[in-house]
Amino acid sequence: MNKRVILSFLSGLLWAGFFVPISAQEDKSSQNTIVDAVALYNDGKWSEARSLLLPILSEGKENDAAYYYLGLCDIHLNDIEEAETFLRKAVDLDPHNFWYKYSLAGLYSSEGKTELTADLFESMLEDFPKRTQLYYNLVSIYASQNKIDKVLETLSEIEASSGKSEMVTLARYDVMMSLDKPDEAFRVLEDYNKEFASPQILAAMGDAKLSNYEDTLALSYYEEALSYDPDCVQALLGKAEVNRVMRRYPEFFSVAISLASNAEVMPQPKIQYISSVLQHMEPRLLSNYRPQLDSMVNACLLCHPSDTMAIEMAGSYYYNTQRSAEAKDCFRRNVDLNPESFYSRVMYVQFLAYAKLYEDLIEESEKAFEDFPDQLAFLDMKSIGYYNLGDFESLVKENERIVRIAPKDTSVTLRAYANVGDAYHLLGQTKKSFAAYQKALKINPQYVPVLNNYAYYLSQEGKNLRKAYSMSKITIEKEPDNPTYLDTFGWILFLQGKAVEAKPFFKHAMLHGGKESKTVLLHYAEVLYALGEDDLARVYENMAEKLK
Repeated sequence: MNKRVILSFLSGLLWAGFFVPISAQEDKSSQNTIVDAVALYNDGKWSEARSLLLPILSEGKENDAAYYYLGLCDIHLNDIEEAETFLRKAVDLDPHNFWYKYSLAGLYSSEGKTELTADLFESMLEDFPKRTQLYYNLVSIYASQNKIDKVLETLSEIEASSGKSEMVTLARYDVMMSLDKPDEAFRVLEDYNKEFASPQILAAMGDAKLSNYEDTLALSYYEEALSYDPDCVQALLGKAEVNRVMRRYPEFFSVAISLASNAEVMPQPKIQYISSVLQHMEPRLLSNYRPQLDSMVNACLLCHPSDTMAIEMAGSYYYNTQRSAEAKDCFRRNVDLNPESFYSRVMYVQFLAYAKLYEDLIEESEKAFEDFPDQLAFLDMKSIGYYNLGDFESLVKENERIVRIAPKDTSVTLRAYANVGDAYHLLGQTKKSFAAYQKALKINPQYVPVLNNYAYYLSQEGKNLRKAYSMSKITIEKEPDNPTYLDTFGWILFLQGKAVEAKPFFKHAMLHGGKESKTVLLHYAEVLYALGEDDLARVYENMAEKLK
């Protein structure tokens, strides 16, 4: 059950329900009570409104308005079953009231009761044939039921009632396309365009031709659309895309920069388009057209200086073009403009990690945790900063802090114990490292990162190889293609004097990224030397020497 869907459906037209007339049969006392309840409802005091309305019904009175507003109150209070009961009762008492039926239909729709919703809208059309919105509601329902004939029939009824319109034409076009009839679909647009000058229809015609790789023809439709409406977003985006596809970059940037700086164009579509262009542009072009790309991004940012999407888009662009200072300013600005936004804070902290600004990462992660104390992930980000700065003592303290404040025996404390174990190992304090790993494995005996590290460090100690073998075996059973885990298991076998058994695991690791690890390559070379395969061993040694 999606309460937001229900309330969204009831918004707009439904709020006219505040003015539903009270039945003339009601006594004056009931009328006054309902008026007071509606006032409370309008102020968002749904429980109080409900408390006023219930006594009316307890007196044995069949009051349709009371049932109606009780139903609306229960929707807001998320008692959907009771809301449906009250609204159905209101409809039964006054079956010709538009708002009663419309509200009940919205409730049915939110519950996925499409057949009941359709039946209700169809009955409403008999009483309210000029309510165009009902037809569109039915079109949506029929489309969800894949009743294409019904969709087309209802669209024709809309045209018969209200005349031709862009909305109906585009809906019919979409239906024809869904039936895989592109020629017939395009004729729908053409027929409308012969009678009416519509930038939206012309832009749709351009989109149709562009999708069919008829770039020149698409451009002509976009140009015609823009001759009627220079700010037609769909046509501007289409014209820019045609020029980009045709690699006419001067023309592309001319349109794109104009679009980006046009304050009449809503920010979301232009930002999404610019982001898509930046994401898919070849690195060579990113370099060759840097000034033009800068102008496009900056024009959008100047046009929408407080828009989160625009700022984030600009920050990502600067970061991907190796301008960390400019990127940092963007992500920082997002935080300053939206101090209560968890998302903006996350984006900034993640940027600092990617940009390797570890001191800033530590400072900002702590500030973020102070503002969002239930988000322990910010302390994890601090740990990343300490690790990359080589401050392993602070890394231990930070994760011990997480253990103290996090719920016990959870994935959070599990990861914290793992970090403590790794940090103590880096500090050369083996006993403390192994003690932390044991605490982690008490929470989850199958946690493969700890099992792998614990097993590998035991093998480096040259003792408890049987225990190391048992732990490492679990890791390759769970992740058989992980080159790090394969290396650990193969190396333990080698230390046990089983070079022949170890070789297949190293060969498998080579196929899954092991060649990118100097440690794995050197281990494999040593196994090969032990097997007398000196020439092949030297090949892997040489490969290791070329890696950092």
